Amino acid sequence: MSTIDDQDGAPGTDDGRWLVYRGSGGPHDGIDGLTGPPSWRDFSLTPEQRMTDLASRYRPGDDEIEMVNAALYVRRPLLVTGPPGTGKSTLAASISYELGLGRVLRWPISSRSTLADGLYHYDAIGRLHEVNMRRGGLDQETGPDPEDIGQFIRLGPLGTALLPAERPRVLLIDEIDKGDVDLPNDLLNVFEEGEFTIPELQRLASDRPVDVLPYDSQTRVAVRRGRVRCTVFPVIVMTSNKERDFPPAFLRRCLQLEIKKPSVGQLREIVLAHLGSLDSEGEVRVQQFWDSWDRGETHATDQLLNALALLSGPTGTPGQQRRAAADRITHPLDESAS
Repeated sequence: MSTIDDQDGAPGTDDGRWLVYRGSGGPHDGIDGLTGPPSWRDFSLTPEQRMTDLASRYRPGDDEIEMVNAALYVRRPLLVTGPPGTGKSTLAASISYELGLGRVLRWPISSRSTLADGLYHYDAIGRLHEVNMRRGGLDQETGPDPEDIGQFIRLGPLGTALLPAERPRVLLIDEIDKGDVDLPNDLLNVFEEGEFTIPELQRLASDRPVDVLPYDSQTRVAVRRGRVRCTVFPVIVMTSNKERDFPPAFLRRCLQLEIKKPSVGQLREIVLAHLGSLDSEGEVRVQQFWDSWDRGETHATDQLLNALALLSGPTGTPGQQRRAAADRITHPLDESAS
């Protein structure tokens, strides 16, 4: 395999050297010259390490700090709205990281999500298969007791957050406005009572506890009489992009926080937290990005971060091609790229 040759670029720039893929039609080892990823796209880190890194760089505003503390004191879920890319989801990680509450339990919502998805999953087919094998004389020496139904039950993120504990877990219910119209109302009783039941366990004749699997662990936990009840209410952060309205009964049981677009100074702090420094061109781009926000254009903060990471990543002074790519990255989200 041949080594890629530099293309000619403008004097003092890296117009040729920054290209890894060139569409030349022939193989080369240009991928070996690819620089390291930005911190928020470093997949050599574990999910926990990546989330910790994001949380440590998050810069909440005064409104966010005030409402998070209010939610902690009154033990109510926090419904967070705001433009895309303003850190709604990262807020949950920031809370968990700063307060030492462990890994965030994340429940991403889709149009098919139901309350049961968040509470637990029962593998009825798996249990039936196991029982049939034992009745057929197979696997007599090994394998779990067919009456041990707990091995076929795994709690969902919401169900795990409601397990008894000394300290609360942080639960992120992401983009709840994408869910079925009935989901918010279905959550009301769980939020009010801090508990739920597993009918498959309630029907058992035995009164002994059943060990089930939590959402984020292989260490089973005991459930008595099919009832899961929290001892401390979890820290629940629900995000919404305002794709639809919520019923008043649901809103009454939540504290509401709208994360607004940051000021130009706050935007600069966000960039510095992720990139460490800004050159003169970066300072100009931060101002231009905020000005476009102020004009009503739709942007996400990570567009700016991606553009600045591109400009600061490859070795050498950015040339016309790299600057053009950065411009395309920050194109308004509500318009087609030209």
